[in-house]
Amino acid sequence: MPRLFPFRWGRSEDQSRSSSSSSRPFLEIQYHPGDIRKNVRYIFLSRRRYVQWMVGILVWALLIFNGMRLFPEVFRDYAAKLEYRTEAAEKERLGESLSQRLERLKALERSTDEVRVEMSKIYMAYGFSEDESRGKGGYPYEPEKVPSSSFASEIRTGNGLRARIAEQFAVLETFLDEVHDFEQAHQDQVLTTPSITPVRSEEFVMTSPFGNRTSPFTKQLDFHAGIDLAAPIGTPIYAPADGVVAFAGRYPLKQSVGWWRYGNLVAIRHGERFITLYGHCDEVKVRGGQKVKQGELIATVGDTGWSTNPHLHYEVRRQLDDSFAPVDPRIYMLDHTWTDQEQILIRARRAPDSSEFEPLPRVLRR
Repeated sequence: MPRLFPFRWGRSEDQSRSSSSSSRPFLEIQYHPGDIRKNVRYIFLSRRRYVQWMVGILVWALLIFNGMRLFPEVFRDYAAKLEYRTEAAEKERLGESLSQRLERLKALERSTDEVRVEMSKIYMAYGFSEDESRGKGGYPYEPEKVPSSSFASEIRTGNGLRARIAEQFAVLETFLDEVHDFEQAHQDQVLTTPSITPVRSEEFVMTSPFGNRTSPFTKQLDFHAGIDLAAPIGTPIYAPADGVVAFAGRYPLKQSVGWWRYGNLVAIRHGERFITLYGHCDEVKVRGGQKVKQGELIATVGDTGWSTNPHLHYEVRRQLDDSFAPVDPRIYMLDHTWTDQEQILIRARRAPDSSEFEPLPRVLRR
């Protein structure tokens, strides 16, 4: 077993006499291995080197002591940084989740607005007065109070959206109840109210809307009593409601130049309230006096009469007072969504002046 013998401090008296102060070490350390066959190891330190070692040991001890003293504070700072990073990541996650929910609420609000517009179209098609409807006016809402936080603004926005959506749903529920009650009580009126597109939505492009426009023939401003739906020749045309064919064929030129311009024409009487017109047809599939059902084939798209391209000129005329006045057919195409539906509804509330459109001849009103 190795042994570390006590070291010697200073110099002996004999050594002092026999050598100079510079030739003798200040400290001698001997290391004796446990194996006697191995040599003894000696470490000699001068006074200067001894002082350096002591200072180094002292500095090292001070550093260890100071490190141990500061370790709790450093650990707390490190733990606080980790906690901050965790909270920041959680805050970011919550912010993204909140943003996604706000987007979903906004999308839902847009959907309820679209449904409300569709309900308004149904009201107008049936001739309801929205001013008298129980669903008119909505339900007042009071957004919840939000405590102050980093997401206070977003939360307030979300609460407002949620309240408005709840309001819209309540209004729509009332609308649906009213429409359901009306349809149950007025089956004949429902069946004879134009409500579907006469040409399938994927088969047409609207080239001329209802209302004032520049005539493609005279280049003058005139009133367009219907809408033009461009489609290939031969595209099927279907009855938008139940009715009786009032006219089918080409209107005589001698009787009216204006109605002769419609080319091959079909007119359908829907009860006492509506007459629909289909101009520029190619083939006419019905005859005068024939009863038709909603969705039944009545003609095909053509290019007859005053026409610049194959299309269907579609008119809806509604009885107002003692005449049948044209109304925007888009109101009565409940199976098709238009990009400007709210504007269509606003404009549709104004009936055109009788001087703006050609009155129906007697033969079309029978």
